[in-house]
Amino acid sequence: MARVGLTTERLTRAGAELADEVGFDQVTVSALARRFDVKVASLYSHVKNSQDLRTRIALLALEELADRAAEALAGRAGKDALTAFANVCRDYAREHPGRYAATRFRLDPQTAAASAGVRHAQMMRAILRGYDLTEPDQTHAVRLLGSVFHGYVDLELAGGFSHSAPDSEESWVRVLDALDSLLRDWPAR
Repeated sequence: MARVGLTTERLTRAGAELADEVGFDQVTVSALARRFDVKVASLYSHVKNSQDLRTRIALLALEELADRAAEALAGRAGKDALTAFANVCRDYAREHPGRYAATRFRLDPQTAAASAGVRHAQMMRAILRGYDLTEPDQTHAVRLLGSVFHGYVDLELAGGFSHSAPDSEESWVRVLDALDSLLRDWPAR
């Protein structure tokens, strides 16, 4: 019998907290069972295995991030929207490093299609409408922005910019300025 009070949602949230504390790749059903001081078997009525737990954490993180981004983007366009979206990603990563890592967890296609990841893509494309990009350039730009945002944040979280001047905050602002400039003057093929 499952321990009273354990639910799939509670386990997912606890797993997300654990991810922020120890790293997303360290989250397992066993680690979660230790956190609740229960036997691993008592969790299997709520999560199938560690893969299922990580998928649930990824879906939770994508939803949280999409909600924050949607709120930040409301009423914004162009560079203002680009900066708001980028800052939400960066702030979320700083606040929740394990959950942020979970947002990049590879989901199966069916799960991904039903996830908040779709909302992220829609918001990114909405930002790009302010730059008057059409396909296939819009897809290229989405990939560029995702690469820059995630790459910068990953390097920053790993301490990659902490030992040199200028400050990483100054570089972040300059990177966003450069992206805005590039998007306004997207190179012709």
